[in-house]
Amino acid sequence: MSSSTLSLNVLIIEDEAPGVEKLERYLQKYSNNIKVIHKIESVENSVNWLKQHQSEIDLIFMDIQLTDGQSFKIFDQIKVEKPVVFITAFNEYALDAFKVNGIDYLLKPITYSDLSASLQKLENLKSILKWGEPESKKIKEVLSTLPIKNYKNRFMVKLGDHIRSFTSDQISFFFADGRDVYLITNQLRKFIIDYTLESLEDILDPKIFHRCNRSYILNITAIQDVIVYSNSRLKVLPTVKWENEIIVSREKVTGFKEWFDGMN
Repeated sequence: MSSSTLSLNVLIIEDEAPGVEKLERYLQKYSNNIKVIHKIESVENSVNWLKQHQSEIDLIFMDIQLTDGQSFKIFDQIKVEKPVVFITAFNEYALDAFKVNGIDYLLKPITYSDLSASLQKLENLKSILKWGEPESKKIKEVLSTLPIKNYKNRFMVKLGDHIRSFTSDQISFFFADGRDVYLITNQLRKFIIDYTLESLEDILDPKIFHRCNRSYILNITAIQDVIVYSNSRLKVLPTVKWENEIIVSREKVTGFKEWFDGMN
């Protein structure tokens, strides 16, 4: 059930379909009067679309890493007059976001509570903020109040009549087999956990963990090698002796490389 009557026409600039779907779902949950007018995946297409349709929107949600480069390039080619909520995995771009029309800064993976808190702040301040003044002291004060996201770095598992707790550095990866999800330790021990991979994406530190396909979320410290595979895919060799192949699906190769390179 929607918690607000906030009315906005929204543009989403994001190159990962799951991220777009999640954002649309959260926006609709927040208010039935929020409409996603258009979705774009690249810098080039964003510039072209904004040249023709910028007047049709009220707010932009913009990922920083797009298929053809950082979204900051958009601001070099066109004057963006609408407020922008930036979305990224890391916080080092916050200063750059302040220099353009950035009014908020959400860290991936975003949760509904993150988005709700952000929109609530914007809704409360809408009457006193001038959208065309991104450099205003008031906007910077709002951004400074956003909480730093805490990620889950410890998991409790059951072992017979005993329970154990594993920290992130003791986990090689998470693996889904049907409806069951397993935690695989650095010693190749396997424990079933009460999480889905989707819920894990929301609570794990994206600097350390990355979902490379439908079945695996990998720990950056537990990757031994990455091999270029057929059909532009990648094959990941974990540090543990795992019998099954771990293949980065084609649609996730770009995101995986950026994560592996520390860019996303």
